[in-house]
Amino acid sequence: MTVTTVDEQRLMEFVFKAVGDFGAMLAGSLAVIGDKLGLYRAMAGAGPMTPGELATATGTAERYVREWLCAQAASGYVSYEGDDRFSLSAEHAVALTDENSGACVIGGFELVLAAVRSTDRLVDAFRTGEGVGWHEHHRDLFEGCERFFRPGYHAHLVGEWIPALSGGVEERLRAGCRVADVGCGHGASTILLAGAYPESTFVGIDYHAGSIAAARDRAALAGVANRTRFEAASATELSGTYDLICLFDCLHDMGDPAGTLRHLREHLDPGGSILLVEPFAGDTVADNLNPVGAVYYGASTLLCTPNSLAQEVGTALGAQAGEPRLRAVAASAGFTSFRRVAETPFNLVFQLRS
Repeated sequence: MTVTTVDEQRLMEFVFKAVGDFGAMLAGSLAVIGDKLGLYRAMAGAGPMTPGELATATGTAERYVREWLCAQAASGYVSYEGDDRFSLSAEHAVALTDENSGACVIGGFELVLAAVRSTDRLVDAFRTGEGVGWHEHHRDLFEGCERFFRPGYHAHLVGEWIPALSGGVEERLRAGCRVADVGCGHGASTILLAGAYPESTFVGIDYHAGSIAAARDRAALAGVANRTRFEAASATELSGTYDLICLFDCLHDMGDPAGTLRHLREHLDPGGSILLVEPFAGDTVADNLNPVGAVYYGASTLLCTPNSLAQEVGTALGAQAGEPRLRAVAASAGFTSFRRVAETPFNLVFQLRS
């Protein structure tokens, strides 16, 4: 029998790391509570507040708010100022309340909390190898996903990513062209593009009917419903031809990404492009062993890989596919040009052309 010597210092370091992760899991739920009840928004710019003042401002119970504030202070989300007062810094307020800022992360808590609610279902899937479709998760997943990614699209899509595309893509959009947004979800990216390029027309497709209904409502509120059309359909059901086809953070979720790109290539006009946006990832597992990689690998385990396995082919590319694997998928679909045009801490942005 092999005798293993345990390094007590390393053991306790890991124990405290695990305890820190307990707190992180609980902090996610507390952040969603703070968001849904308007606690962060009430604290933003208000200076130090007592639990009673915050409860009065938000119509909530003081005893719950007091415990929430203490937990938030222990986690470093708010600051304890002494004398029973707590404050939310300007920087934290941006990240937790300003959904027009690329630094806003509040939607991520809603997304992640919805994902972990499927833990029991995933335990069974691990045993059977069966997939779990996107539509099978808690309803907050769809809202949280849009709220997490939309700030980045708002900050970068029109101002940086579109201008970085070669072949006159931006000029076509300004003059008026046809655009498809595949896997559009609630339509955040579609609506942003429609607002920026009023001469162009847009179609968004997503297999989740509930998300398509939400996209239609949001397009109407944004005043772009006359130039946008949303359809509940799979990527391989896209019809018509387009100057630009966009896939935002969704290709890796598909059962057959190569087959999807092959179908979309057939629906590009001459000289057309695909704008492919995927989660940021390095080229190897070792490159992704960092906080962002931990989030994306975790989300991929609970959401992306199961969703792909629930579809035909079930490639299960994963959210951390990285550029070399994505390039190989594009080549197998017949694309001869694959170029990284931009990146952010959370995304890689590519242009594909035949």
